[in-house]
Amino acid sequence: MQPLSYTPRLYPFFADLRGRTVLVVGGGAVAARKIAALRSAGAQVLVGAPVLEDGLQAMAARGEIEHLSGSFRDGWLREAWLVVAATDDRAVNRAVAAAAEERRVFVNVVDDAELSSFQVPSVVERGRLQVAISTGGAAPMLARHLREKLEAQLDESWAALTELLARHRQRIRKRLPEMAARRRWFERLLAGPLQALLRQRQPLRAEHALLAALSEQVDEKARGSVALVGAGPGDPGLLTLRGLRLLNEADVILHDHLVSAEVLALARRDAELIDVGKQAGAHRNTQEDIHALLLEHARAGRRVVRLKGGDPFVFGRGGEELEFLHAHGIDCEVAPGITAALACAAYAGVPLTHREHAQSVRLLTAHGKDGDDHLDWRALAADRQTLAVYMGVAGLDRLRARLLEHGRAPDTPFALIENGSRPEQRVVIGTLAQLPELARAHSVQSPALLILGEVAALAESLHWFGAPPLTAPHGAADGLQLRRA
Repeated sequence: MQPLSYTPRLYPFFADLRGRTVLVVGGGAVAARKIAALRSAGAQVLVGAPVLEDGLQAMAARGEIEHLSGSFRDGWLREAWLVVAATDDRAVNRAVAAAAEERRVFVNVVDDAELSSFQVPSVVERGRLQVAISTGGAAPMLARHLREKLEAQLDESWAALTELLARHRQRIRKRLPEMAARRRWFERLLAGPLQALLRQRQPLRAEHALLAALSEQVDEKARGSVALVGAGPGDPGLLTLRGLRLLNEADVILHDHLVSAEVLALARRDAELIDVGKQAGAHRNTQEDIHALLLEHARAGRRVVRLKGGDPFVFGRGGEELEFLHAHGIDCEVAPGITAALACAAYAGVPLTHREHAQSVRLLTAHGKDGDDHLDWRALAADRQTLAVYMGVAGLDRLRARLLEHGRAPDTPFALIENGSRPEQRVVIGTLAQLPELARAHSVQSPALLILGEVAALAESLHWFGAPPLTAPHGAADGLQLRRA
């Protein structure tokens, strides 16, 4: 058994219990609630307990359940597919759980996640449509609270809709054998009057609307498209609503390595995910490879999302991809994302502009086609402005040297933000003179964004997200003995 502090990631499934034996150990009110739910699912219920409460006694007398009288014995599990322990005696519950584990039978111990191998979720039911909510036993009251909210939002028309679609499922699949075409048709169907007719208790008109929509479907191959979508810096809450919609509609998603797992988890479950990440020194896919994949899937009639960390048009090569797609006649759209300079600065407590410190912002990277040879270093070294440097971890020595050479003050503050907006975010602060040494001392890795300028000094006082900033002790020149600010 896992310790109580362990929170497992459960695999959700709906069990067909028709005609299958389920053992419930316990004869009180809690057991009665569990038995009612099991019987509604068609299970054959065995109830093991010394005595039964009145309602269960009556059910046993009518032959609706079978009563196993006495204290728990391992033999009760002989025919069971599932076991529910619903006693108020933890020793008995533990014995039931151990016996079930020994026989490889799933067991639920009511209100005891530690002893359970499956959890019973809170459920919203609309006919055959069921929405199950579980916290893995960690916070059942939260699951119930969410169920109450969904109960109010999902009206009874969903039950009628489920039955209508079930009745015509084979007809729909025959008419639309390809999944992508079927999905698009279904989205158009739900956007029409179908559900409103069901809410108005007009099932015949609703059925006619479904059949009319099906007959209007053309057989020609769907036209593919590509959407360039900005995933933001990592926090899934920063994904735009438009970006989320496109993820939910995509057949194929080509994503880079800066896209967080939490953002990818928001994509439609049956979408094909293709990792086309490019990192310095480890390019698995060239830009030409990515262009070829975009073209291949779009020409096959699929809806493709090119998902990029940050924003596609800020050092994301989105412009090159859009040019390529336009040149090949592919339908395109762009859903901007929150670029790293905005998000990382905000999550580090650093305003990019400030009336007292900075009236302009410059976004730059050393990963341009010709590196930094054509940058205007004299302009970049001017004070009262903010520099936001993307993908600059490997070039900090050169950056410091060029800025100092062109007049930037050695005591100019910086904030180096690693994994900005993510749970593992770290912020290193100091001065330009200390920049490379502090970055190496703290082993800063990509993805990291550098903010240089007077506003960076505010990271220490305006910190609000994650761990406090890291810095060197006062008076240290080269980041020797480090401390937290």
